[in-house]
Amino acid sequence: MGDDILLLKRAQGRAEVEPVWELPTGKIAFGEQPEEAMTRIMQENVGVPVSNLKLKDVITFVALAGASRLYNLYIIYEFSLPMDEKITLGDRYSQYKFARSGSDAMSGIRLDDATLSVLSIELGENTVRTGVRNVANGATIYIDGASKGNPGPSGIGYYIVDQNGQEVKRGGEFIGFATSRVAEYYALKEGCEQAKELDLKSVRFVSDNLMLVNQMNGIYKVKNRDLIQIHNDVQNLTQQFEAVAFVHVNREFNKQADEQANLAIMKHFDEEDENISA
Repeated sequence: MGDDILLLKRAQGRAEVEPVWELPTGKIAFGEQPEEAMTRIMQENVGVPVSNLKLKDVITFVALAGASRLYNLYIIYEFSLPMDEKITLGDRYSQYKFARSGSDAMSGIRLDDATLSVLSIELGENTVRTGVRNVANGATIYIDGASKGNPGPSGIGYYIVDQNGQEVKRGGEFIGFATSRVAEYYALKEGCEQAKELDLKSVRFVSDNLMLVNQMNGIYKVKNRDLIQIHNDVQNLTQQFEAVAFVHVNREFNKQADEQANLAIMKHFDEEDENISA
């Protein structure tokens, strides 16, 4: 189907709520591999086999539920459907449609929260025209670290938007001589500090550095000695939020934070040149 997105409409909603549309989704059964689960879910829900199944992303969200922390894991796949087979919906869904990101087919329909979250992450906030609600039901803080030489002169940047996608604040800071990995963590720490200053309770941190996101989500362990302390500092800061999520995006969806990080380095050397001239 090319780059089309398959959306399915729930057969029933609550009495007071209109049925919603969602991406094909389901749970992994005991003993299944994720790819096997995706194949089974598609067969059960649309009645056709999938091909060219490819892992696209893994997203983990953390939220508080009373005294517990809930971890929600989404494993995102791309796949192809045969053109010559008819879709036959199971009992769970009543309708289906194919839509392209940002197209009229995606406007004016009610998407469920998980679908809104995944599409906003994978396609970019501005490509989903349905009033995207952030995963943590709060602000989103884009963060980035830059190092000229790796290691070399480094800067950090952040870009904060509210739950409606409106800019709240942006900024950056020169942090001295560091590696890009260290700069990424200092950017995240600054994002946490900014969230505290703004009294944000629920925050989604967005980075184009997959290693950092996976480490914060507990998928990878932090073994680099240069990162252990700053990682622990950030962990302690995030405990102060009611809900927090760490999300990876492609670099093109993190331009504002990247610009702030590089601008901080440029400003530092411009100021040094002015001081030398004076």
